[in-house]
Amino acid sequence: MRKSSTFSREVIIKPKSGWQIINWKELKEYKDLIYFLVLRDVTSLYKQTVLGFSWAILRPVIKMIIFSIVFGGLAKIPSDGIPYPLFVYAGLVPWEYFSTSITRSTGSLITGSGIFTKVYFPRLILPIVPCIAILVDFAIALSIVFILMLYYGYALSITILYLPILIVLMILFTAGLGTWLSALAIQYRDVTHGVQFLVQILMYAAPVIYPISWLPESYRLYLAMYPMYGVIEGFRAALLGQNAMPWDIIGIGAISAFIIFMSGAYYFKRKERIFADVA
Repeated sequence: MRKSSTFSREVIIKPKSGWQIINWKELKEYKDLIYFLVLRDVTSLYKQTVLGFSWAILRPVIKMIIFSIVFGGLAKIPSDGIPYPLFVYAGLVPWEYFSTSITRSTGSLITGSGIFTKVYFPRLILPIVPCIAILVDFAIALSIVFILMLYYGYALSITILYLPILIVLMILFTAGLGTWLSALAIQYRDVTHGVQFLVQILMYAAPVIYPISWLPESYRLYLAMYPMYGVIEGFRAALLGQNAMPWDIIGIGAISAFIIFMSGAYYFKRKERIFADVA
């Protein structure tokens, strides 16, 4: 009779120093955790609210009304021949996703410190989760665009097939900037206050309330390095089909978004070893 033997393996988890390669395989192994954190964010956002998911529509709709009165009515800002409410709402949909995700992603490590200081998991998950969770609000708000298009007599065109490309670019840039800001915010808490001003500045730098045709040609290539600039204009072109897709602006923005995402992830990994100490 042969005796059975038991083998055990010891796993030691310790902080790493220097610039680290992103462990995509490890992130995939924690996909269940990502799912439950996303579900938690979605449910907690509207838990015990009277209007619930209606807030995902009310926020951009109220802004659309205000912007239409102030900028479209009083300031007479052009809209490339598109009815101004439809014009501005098509730009507000990606912008609301970006601004909400950035705000929540920036504070993700601070609010999640009670979790990551007690158990190990890839910390990079925390700033990325809000970027996934807010997609629910984004999808709800996007549905109103089709109602406005029907109201103003706009039909869907083949260009709507470009929308997934723009959504991926939007998520990539948002997640990249979110990782940068979250890693800074847990060490320097005033970053969470400063991001409110940053979001306001970035909104006026993006063509939310004005078309890119309203700006001098020399400014466009510089602004194209800001990825939301191409995303918002691309959204209008893909949904409304009024103008050609600005592929040159989108291409520059895509390169910029990729650089921001990769550098943000590497910076996050470099600072990860001090998160538990400063949380």
